[in-house]
Amino acid sequence: MLKKTSWLVATAVAVTFSGFAQADWKPTKPVEFIVTSAPGGGTDNFARVVQSIIAKHKLMEQPIVVTNKGGGSGAEGFIYTKVATGDSHKLTFGTNNAYLLPYVAKLAYKPDELTPVAAMALDEFLLWVKADSPYKDAKSYIEAVKAKPDTFKMGGSQSKDTDQTLTSLIQDATGAKFIYVPFQGGGAAGVQLAGGHIDSNTNNPNENAGQWKAGAITPLCVFSPTRLQGGVKVTATMGWSDIPTCKEAGIPIDQFQMPRTVWLPGGVPAEAVAFYADVLKKVSETPEWKEYIERTSQTDKFLAGQDLKSFIAADDAKNRKVFEGEGWVVR
Repeated sequence: MLKKTSWLVATAVAVTFSGFAQADWKPTKPVEFIVTSAPGGGTDNFARVVQSIIAKHKLMEQPIVVTNKGGGSGAEGFIYTKVATGDSHKLTFGTNNAYLLPYVAKLAYKPDELTPVAAMALDEFLLWVKADSPYKDAKSYIEAVKAKPDTFKMGGSQSKDTDQTLTSLIQDATGAKFIYVPFQGGGAAGVQLAGGHIDSNTNNPNENAGQWKAGAITPLCVFSPTRLQGGVKVTATMGWSDIPTCKEAGIPIDQFQMPRTVWLPGGVPAEAVAFYADVLKKVSETPEWKEYIERTSQTDKFLAGQDLKSFIAADDAKNRKVFEGEGWVVR
């Protein structure tokens, strides 16, 4: 029997939505931001944007030190956090990898040894092909893959992670069969697609934006119930809002998103969780955060307390179903 997410009940934070519950607790020494990715990655960018906003708006009195611990697809950072039980001066930045990694690998931490604080944004996923590909829409591309199963290469970041999970969902929903090719990150998957070494990838907007702007690749659809927000054109003819949803383009997947999450070690006081949730909420309301969201084409969504607990439980169940079907779960 796979572990449940009932641990969230114990770690849910009591909040009041006239603003997060204020407490007397405050950091008494420098706060360490632990980044569960290498420098330059999406999680690193996320943490450093939060750091810069906190510093600019003086939202905390203590300084912040950023430490990158991205080994093992982020497991290094979560293990480091687990060992720091009770230390309210270590804030860890990740994605849904915090609670999904232990399903696919035997690791020295469990999700219930971490304390969820907030989710601050949702990364969107798109289906991309090379710009000179003969396939100009998602339906024709999927039909081509179905006609020649296990010949088209779908690239993504890591194995048994978010991109491969989405690839599995696409296969189940359409009957198409890909060869999945993992890379060290979404940036590498974008470079490989632009070079024609793979046929498609499922990168986030930010990971492929440069290649799209350069005319090397093009998006076919976005796995969202609505089109992305508008803004300036990325190419001469298209912007993010011009990309059809995958459902309207013929792939029956309504939504697939990855949360940008923040965690504390286990055993910390509720007052510390409330303090950081309040600070991060204030970060999410600044013009600098809005600019970051627009620049990276993420969905601006702040979750804490019960809302965060419900989101994690639903996301965990959805991904666990894929992991079980693929035989990825480590017993």
